Amino acid sequence: TDTIIADCRKSEVWKILILDAFTTKLLSSCCKMSDLMSEKITIVENLDKNREPVPEMNAIYFMSPTAKCVDALIGDFKSKPKYKAAYVYFTDYLPDDLFNNMKMYCGKYIRVCKELNMSFMPQEAQVFTCDNPGAFWSIYSPKSQDKKKTLEKLADQLVSVCATLDEYPGVRYKKDSNLDNAKTLAELVDNKLARYYELDDSGKKKEKTQAQVLILERDFDPISPILHELTYQAMAYDLVDIQNDTYNYKSKDGAEKQALLNEDDMLWVKLRHRHIAEVSAEIPKLVKEISASKKQPDGKITISNLAQMMKKMPSFRRQLTEKTVHLQLAEDCMQCYSNNVEKLCKAEQDLAVGSDVEGVKVKDPMRTLLPVLLHQYSTYDKIRAVLLYIFSVSGTTDENLSKLIQHVKIEDERDFILNWKELGVPIITPTSCSFLRDRSQEEKYNLSRWTPVIKDVIEDAVENKLDIKEWPHQSESPAVWNGSGAVSARQKHKASAQDERRSGSRLIIFILGGISFSEMRCAYEVTQSVKSCEVIIGSSHILTPKSLLDNIKALSKGPMENFTIDERSNA
Repeated sequence: TDTIIADCRKSEVWKILILDAFTTKLLSSCCKMSDLMSEKITIVENLDKNREPVPEMNAIYFMSPTAKCVDALIGDFKSKPKYKAAYVYFTDYLPDDLFNNMKMYCGKYIRVCKELNMSFMPQEAQVFTCDNPGAFWSIYSPKSQDKKKTLEKLADQLVSVCATLDEYPGVRYKKDSNLDNAKTLAELVDNKLARYYELDDSGKKKEKTQAQVLILERDFDPISPILHELTYQAMAYDLVDIQNDTYNYKSKDGAEKQALLNEDDMLWVKLRHRHIAEVSAEIPKLVKEISASKKQPDGKITISNLAQMMKKMPSFRRQLTEKTVHLQLAEDCMQCYSNNVEKLCKAEQDLAVGSDVEGVKVKDPMRTLLPVLLHQYSTYDKIRAVLLYIFSVSGTTDENLSKLIQHVKIEDERDFILNWKELGVPIITPTSCSFLRDRSQEEKYNLSRWTPVIKDVIEDAVENKLDIKEWPHQSESPAVWNGSGAVSARQKHKASAQDERRSGSRLIIFILGGISFSEMRCAYEVTQSVKSCEVIIGSSHILTPKSLLDNIKALSKGPMENFTIDERSNA
């Protein structure tokens, strides 16, 4: 957006900004209407809608490089021009045929045409998505026809992430005995990166930077996105109906209100990775602050302290609103927790970790599962428990699975469970058990003993302990990543010479098939403890347990039947 704004500043005239669905989301994630107004942009319009002509004004088009968008642009100028001139910006590389079309039909109206490398969605400080929940079906459904095209597009978006960060990383992927999507994506990313950095404007070829990309498939850890998580953000998105990062709630006076949960909400950023027990402990403090803020200060009001109060008003009001929002959201989470999640969590943690709170091994996982199935939990909760049981025994028998399906009464919806095989997760055949790191020393809460596997992966990567056979190099990384600068990710550091040398190295993780909120949290946790390496994590989209189950179930459907999927994951 800096490029667009810099071009805007060159001219004093008021302009119209025209966006497609993707760029609308992209812009709203990083700027406000008032920012645009100050750059002389007076109206923001939707490219796909019918728009009134304003022939005396210039139009800025910021859009994806697709035939649909280019056709819309051509339509605006072909017979009777809607605007005086067009300043055109694409989020990514524009194919030649589309460029030629555009030149032929409306070339004389185009003052600027630039390709910006911005085809991904910056979701949070250390999280990006490709804004493509449909990629899940395209990659994993046996009925998909466009898997190759989807992987190509994801590779372009991943290159766009690297280019935006100005990194030319080494690329590694997790070897998978069942699937080869990670390998294919790693090859695509590596080739596209090499091509991208060949075409340097200054004519110099860019060398590899202190960064590494790791690509892995969803089957490396099916447990984390299914568990009930008790950290604030993951819990809220699982249990409360939050659509497009918007939380709808009723204020104390019964008025309907909306709050956007994003980086602008400082309290959200502070609390989102904390355990709900800690968030709840903060709540009385918030209540106190809110009630104190409503009382007038004692003593005489002087002109100067009145001026101070006036100055503080907007930020003061915002902080007050934030506190009220989180008071309500934390209350909603706790309500669900005390209703039924608390009991579920105990069984889920025992199944996931394989041992109980005392550290005693779970000998018969079925005994852990049965009480959950006999209780009045929702079908989704029961399916989640059944899946955790199956993952804990690394696949079960046909006969046993049929019994479980009858028990949960999902005979017509077996696909919730069976379709995991498309992701390479064993459901029927028992296979060897996976090995998890012992973290019993780190556990603070009995009902949050499970640690997402991605945390082990990130720590091993930072310390250079990833097994070369299991994690082949698609392209070698710079010295920092091959043994010369390893640091421990498991304890807090004092800055040392070694840290200084490694400062600025980045680890970019990409998970095919969606990321969960608990995995996003791990990227922040390791960055926090290591200081010398920034971990950035991304995927095609963000998962909630329900959206993942819906995606899994839809894998056996054809593309047309997919439109009925509830896309709550469209975060």
